[in-house]
Amino acid sequence: MTAAIYARRSGKNVILIEKESTGGQIVFSPRVENYPGLRSVSGADYASALTEQAESLGVVIEYAEALSAEDNGKSFTVRCDSGPVTGKALVIASGTAHRKMGLDNEDELLGSGVSYCAVCDGAFCTGREVAVVGGGNTALTDALFLSGICKKVTLIHRRDSFRAESTLVSRFREKPNAAFLMSCTVTGLKAADGVLCGITVRDIHNREEQFLPVDGLFTAIGQIPQTDVFRGFVAMDGDGYIKAGEDCLTDRRGVFAAGDCRTKAVRQLVTAAADGAAAGLAASRYTDSIL
Repeated sequence: MTAAIYARRSGKNVILIEKESTGGQIVFSPRVENYPGLRSVSGADYASALTEQAESLGVVIEYAEALSAEDNGKSFTVRCDSGPVTGKALVIASGTAHRKMGLDNEDELLGSGVSYCAVCDGAFCTGREVAVVGGGNTALTDALFLSGICKKVTLIHRRDSFRAESTLVSRFREKPNAAFLMSCTVTGLKAADGVLCGITVRDIHNREEQFLPVDGLFTAIGQIPQTDVFRGFVAMDGDGYIKAGEDCLTDRRGVFAAGDCRTKAVRQLVTAAADGAAAGLAASRYTDSIL
């Protein structure tokens, strides 16, 4: 939406193709408190305001699913389930989806104790006991962050060793409120009045289960870039993220990648908006160059 706003303010006609609802994953955040200038706002309200802003500027939102993309030389066509959409430049901002645990009530408890972003939602568990699931750098970084504000942080990993950097593991082990459950998986979520109050954890070796009372469960078992539609159209890394730098340029002239779907170190609301501005302006400059 930021890319659409910047391109529209540059005088371009803009069609935004949206598969579901505008805003993406941010709509599931009950409160956003780390976006500059906004002390606190719900993710849904933020997305709604951004949508209204884009539409007020004349951005046309096409609610459809993109199926494929074609390069026509001086234009691009995105074929959707509602029909083809053609433009002189293309910005891919399809985002990512968090890899889920596949548990009952997981979707229902998202934003009510279950979270995929410790930086976004960790503050809501200040002074409480929480758990982090995962064994990579993201999980250890989340655990370290939470250990600074939470009463106790239990790190749950399905293996007996970590993929994360050893320095991160060592730093977390040194925390007085750190706990480990190795070779374990989360098998159940318990809620009270619609809010998470505990989890069931199973040892993968002896199959024994235990109940762990927690007020927050932060899952860091990976993200899935939503880029399958564009495989073979633009270059991607081994995980499916579109290869593009801070300038948002892909290897195909006239095609730009913005937000979480591109190769980058930090995936946050503010960096997605920054990408959108860069991509929207770059796409506008490109269309001017081919006139």
